[in-house]
Amino acid sequence: MSTKVTMPQLGESVTEGTISKWLVKVGDKVNKYDSLCEVMTDKVNAEVPSSYTGTIVELVAAEDETVEVGGLICLIQEEGAEAQAQPTTNANQENTSTSSQDHSGKPEGEDHIEQGDQSMKGRYSPAVLKLSQEHGIDLKQVQGTGKGGRITRKDLQQIIESGNIPAATTDQPTQQEAQSDTQSVSKQAEVSNSGKSFTSPTQKQSYPASQSGDVEIPVSGIRKAIANKMLQSKHEAPHAWTMIEVDVTNLVEYRNKMKQDFKQKEGVNLTFLPFFIKATVEALKEFPMINSQWAGDKIIQKKDINISIAVATEDALYVPVIKRADEKSILGLARSIDELAQKTRNGKLGTEDMQGGTFTVNNTGSFGSVQSMPIINYPQAAILSVEAIVKRPVVKDNMIGIRDMMNLCMSLDHRVLDGLICGRFLQSIKQKLEAMGEGTSLS
Repeated sequence: MSTKVTMPQLGESVTEGTISKWLVKVGDKVNKYDSLCEVMTDKVNAEVPSSYTGTIVELVAAEDETVEVGGLICLIQEEGAEAQAQPTTNANQENTSTSSQDHSGKPEGEDHIEQGDQSMKGRYSPAVLKLSQEHGIDLKQVQGTGKGGRITRKDLQQIIESGNIPAATTDQPTQQEAQSDTQSVSKQAEVSNSGKSFTSPTQKQSYPASQSGDVEIPVSGIRKAIANKMLQSKHEAPHAWTMIEVDVTNLVEYRNKMKQDFKQKEGVNLTFLPFFIKATVEALKEFPMINSQWAGDKIIQKKDINISIAVATEDALYVPVIKRADEKSILGLARSIDELAQKTRNGKLGTEDMQGGTFTVNNTGSFGSVQSMPIINYPQAAILSVEAIVKRPVVKDNMIGIRDMMNLCMSLDHRVLDGLICGRFLQSIKQKLEAMGEGTSLS
């Protein structure tokens, strides 16, 4: 008998992964812990190792195919096993489909699906349930191609791409009616105090057609993962925004004075970001409610302060995490930032580097941005964008002077946070940044 290899859990709240590249082929001999394939999620790129020693019998999932966590990706004949694995399209399936074609004239395999095992028809994965709600698809009208008639994410994607979407009815299964394997996700999908889950008002989504001379760029797996994550955040978290202005003149002078010696002594660049993160984590300790997550019927206030930072590459955006950032000095934060940035750009981020974030600091100012409205890194309750430092004429002590000014822009999940606490939180960061300068400890 062949042994099944399934999609592993590659991060907290990750429900699926996309096979970006197979590193083996049918017939290859593999040892335990050998890498089988590269997988992309909205949180991390990783290689899936083999848990067995044996021979690859079948690659069930194709490259660029998205598979749910726990879903079958390949079959391995373990070393020493007596039975030889058979291909999935066996003689029994062929006989069934041929018979149905002879008697009904339907395409090969169609009757096999309709007359086969439908025991899993009513069980919906979190990914399928969410996608059906976003596009208003009545799952009772969908014929699943998965095991036991189960509806797969690929089934829904084909329906969406075709444009023939079966309209949802009042009998559309809700998350509360779904099977036990989706109960935790149903809580996260609630978007109002009434407990009703989001359903897109758009029953049919149309896309623009390319014209002569246009360039069509295929959407990569990582871009799809990012798109799905952003869509989830915007649909499930009611965003609100607030901004505050900060005078960082003293900080700019101090950093410019120290950066050369710091680089020679410590081997990493002294950027402004560690100062911004230091002020943020100190403010999070004062206002722990900001360091929270929405969990349907409760709000989870996180004990650890783990700061997610956005690191961009040419084709994607990654959000690695600085663990227990409140326990680190400015020097420690600078080292952590440099290490994570190097790992990201070298493609060496591991699963552990992407897990556990509780609050995100996004350094949009490095691109020259002066004001932005960032999308929350779901399921976190808020995100802070640090904008560019610019010199402006400012009135100070009833006199006009040139000062180094910057904006702090914050997006918040209004289910968890209100304007009052967020305003106080930003004021705390402002006070801490404006107090930084000569004498600020770096270690």
